[in-house]
Amino acid sequence: MITSMTGYGRSLKENGDSQLTVEMRAVNHRFCEINVRMPKQLFFMEDQIKKLITRYVRRGKVDVFINLNGEGTANRTLMVDWELFHQYHKTFERMAESYVTSKAFPVDQLLLNENVVEIKEATDVSEDLQNLTLLATEEACQQLVSMRKREGQELYEDLKNRINKMNNWAKELKEYAPTVQNSYRERLSKRVREFIDGSLNIDETRILTEVAIYADKSDIQEELTRIESHVKQFGQILEEDDVVGRKLDFIVQELNRESNTIGSKANDISISQTVVQMKSELEKIREQVQNVE
Repeated sequence: MITSMTGYGRSLKENGDSQLTVEMRAVNHRFCEINVRMPKQLFFMEDQIKKLITRYVRRGKVDVFINLNGEGTANRTLMVDWELFHQYHKTFERMAESYVTSKAFPVDQLLLNENVVEIKEATDVSEDLQNLTLLATEEACQQLVSMRKREGQELYEDLKNRINKMNNWAKELKEYAPTVQNSYRERLSKRVREFIDGSLNIDETRILTEVAIYADKSDIQEELTRIESHVKQFGQILEEDDVVGRKLDFIVQELNRESNTIGSKANDISISQTVVQMKSELEKIREQVQNVE
């Protein structure tokens, strides 16, 4: 069964005074792209987290947000490079002596200088916190997949109905197309008789030749056969339990190509109207297929 690429998952885990939240939002994308935002102390787990997510997500863009509160948060320490600070101070004094100034040494500005003052976070992460992070990530993935499957079921029903319409129109055209040639032959014969006003004998062979040329140029049976084949493939792919979005998109392109060919060949208002309906429905199918994983 097909799966949607859009969805949301969330997991909240607590361990003592630590609270870990993992949120995931997935949207459409040609490939599988995973972006993780998390505390610096967990950066070393990024590859591990992404590998875990790819077990559940094979296509789509997934934004992951990991937040940590409580005792599990990293201890921060203010580190001052006193040697550099003293050099700044001495330089300031020499400059003040050379260029008389009443300004005080800008300590407050140096506090914002990352070269002098740096906030360091402890990099030690307990094994319990690592396991908690992976567990929360997996639960969020499971929620995400569950939502994607529910949306996938809705997509399946919608696409099934729409592709069935395409199949019905193709069958109708297949039955109707031969009558167009007969109609053209009758109109041609009538117009020739009206033109010569019955004063000359009509060359039936010439008329048949003209009809054959028209029939060859306007024959849409091959296109209709291919449409029926594509529709059948589309239905079979919908039943696959795999990543099928690109396959479906390719078939929609082929269906659109055949519809355009029929539209260019058709010299009949009924066929043209049906082709317009088919192309309109194909556009809706194409939009829905963009959501399929």
